[in-house]
Amino acid sequence: MTVHEPQEPGAWPRPDPFAPPSPTRAGAPAPEHRSAPSDAGGYAPPRDGGYAPPQPTGHPAPAHGGWPAPEQPARTGLGQPSSLGTAPWGQAAHDVPAWSAGGPGDPADPTARPPERRRRSVGLLWLVPMLLVSLLAGAAGGVLATQAADDGRLADAGLPVEVGPADEARPASSVAGIAGAVLPSVVSIEVTTGQGRATGSGFVLRQDGYLLTNNHVVAGGAEDGSQIQVLFSDGTEEPATIVGRTSDYDLAVLKVERDGLEPLLLADSDAVVVGDPVIAIGAPLGLEGTVTTGIVSALNRPVEAGGSGERAFINAIQTDAAINPGNSGGPLVDSAGHVVGINSAIAQPPGGQVASGSIGLGFAIPANQARRTAEELIESGIATYPIIGVLLDETYSGEGVQVATSQQGGQPPVSAGGPAADAGIRPGDVIVAIDGRPVTEPDELIVSIRARAPGDPVVLRVRTGSDERDVRVVLDTATSD
Repeated sequence: MTVHEPQEPGAWPRPDPFAPPSPTRAGAPAPEHRSAPSDAGGYAPPRDGGYAPPQPTGHPAPAHGGWPAPEQPARTGLGQPSSLGTAPWGQAAHDVPAWSAGGPGDPADPTARPPERRRRSVGLLWLVPMLLVSLLAGAAGGVLATQAADDGRLADAGLPVEVGPADEARPASSVAGIAGAVLPSVVSIEVTTGQGRATGSGFVLRQDGYLLTNNHVVAGGAEDGSQIQVLFSDGTEEPATIVGRTSDYDLAVLKVERDGLEPLLLADSDAVVVGDPVIAIGAPLGLEGTVTTGIVSALNRPVEAGGSGERAFINAIQTDAAINPGNSGGPLVDSAGHVVGINSAIAQPPGGQVASGSIGLGFAIPANQARRTAEELIESGIATYPIIGVLLDETYSGEGVQVATSQQGGQPPVSAGGPAADAGIRPGDVIVAIDGRPVTEPDELIVSIRARAPGDPVVLRVRTGSDERDVRVVLDTATSD
């Protein structure tokens, strides 16, 4: 037998097994039995006052007073066959057998007690003591538990605490150690113009207040009425002025009136190899002092960066360290905490979609390029870049890069007296390699040249018709805007 506890107010009462059956007046309706509703019919007491099983709906009672066996199992209000479920204490429940006319348990036999009544009474008589025992046992257990809690409560739980690494200084070569050494030299930059506000990152170049960042971070600060504020890691702020900037390399030098700053050292970026661990530090989305880690994913990536129509050609270091908007201008450092690159750009998905965050393809300006350009900007306020004196045909789709065959914008395809003309390069010639490295796109040749310095020699592999030859070219100088 399954005992159902009331689920909500107004649930039916349990029958009292010790109470005598209530007589039913002739002609009076049978008292309602508060059993669970069933679409197979409810319980109604027989005329002799004993218990009777349910009468299926639509079946009249037989003349002798017994009930026929139901043709279908009893069904709950949900239309599913009812079950007695699981008996208390883990015992399996058994279905109550249907009554049949005549025989033991037939209500027509005055000498026999209905088995259903006996079964129900015995079940309840057995259940009540068990429930009492269980409740008493539960109450005793609660008392004992309370007593134990009162008597055994500890003033100090004494849980073990690990003492060691959390209280020790991190090794200088760890990410935490490197970040701790570099963070005081990284700054956040805020530029306010009439059009709004822009943020980026930068770092200390010299102890007397010179900072390095990207040109596209501070380009708006060159406008009249604009302001540049620099936020240091200690929470202090200083106004800054632009010492010099170049859109060709997307670099800029700022100056704040503060001494005693801790500069970061610029590493030899030519010594960087793919797989080297690196750390990017900056203020992505304005979150100052953010540190992300990764590796050098590739070198010599031709990247066109910048903004506001200013094109910058970068022979970039590619990294999978997370770089997001606001990281621009911040340092990419190696395992010694030295700057190997200046974070400048992230890749965009194909199809014109705009990446809203890092997709594991970030690009940094190599430190060697940043050093040469920063020195020029500090010394003269002007940056230079190398050229070979040719115009390139961007519509050419064959092998290598083709020199234009006609003038563009009033400029000849090969500058007279320039390095290329002196080396014998002619309009329509195809340049297939520089210093032994193949080139297939104009940007590849441009960034490879701009990664050098004016006056440096390079060897170009040039094809004229079916003839190929190597020519030595000394790079000329052009002044950046």
